[in-house]
Amino acid sequence: MSLDIQGIQKALAREGLDGWLLYDFHGSNPVAGRITGLDRAGKMTTRRWYYLIPQSGEPRALVHAIESHNLDSLPGTKRVYGQRRLLESGLAEILTGVKRVAMEYSAGCAIPYVARVDAGTIELIRNLGVEVVSSGDLIQEFEAVWDTEALESHRRASAALYRV
Repeated sequence: MSLDIQGIQKALAREGLDGWLLYDFHGSNPVAGRITGLDRAGKMTTRRWYYLIPQSGEPRALVHAIESHNLDSLPGTKRVYGQRRLLESGLAEILTGVKRVAMEYSAGCAIPYVARVDAGTIELIRNLGVEVVSSGDLIQEFEAVWDTEALESHRRASAALYRV
């Protein structure tokens, strides 16, 4: 599955969202890895990274200096941080103009499969004046779908079970 920026941007407009902020730290958010394709790229990610897909315009990334190459395969601009204060100012920069953003968050942890971003990161984003909402509907539309191979595998398994 390839990253469908235009499709995601249409969905963001439909949902009234300013963007989808994908975030990961040390593999804690497999959804972000699968959406961006970084899970298939064999990249070691031991530092925090953020990738904003805005409702319109070019995506914006924030990545640590030690792993500054990790998001090079993704479209958009990139900002590099190395210290906590640069992380915070970098987030403020990539979130300029953003008021409402989707993240892998689930209010009250109602859907644990979606709840991948830690509370501290949610607080950090909220402290920048950005409302964080669940990306659950976006995940369902862009990540939790079968490709042709998965559908065929399911059909073979179903046929085999039916014969039992």
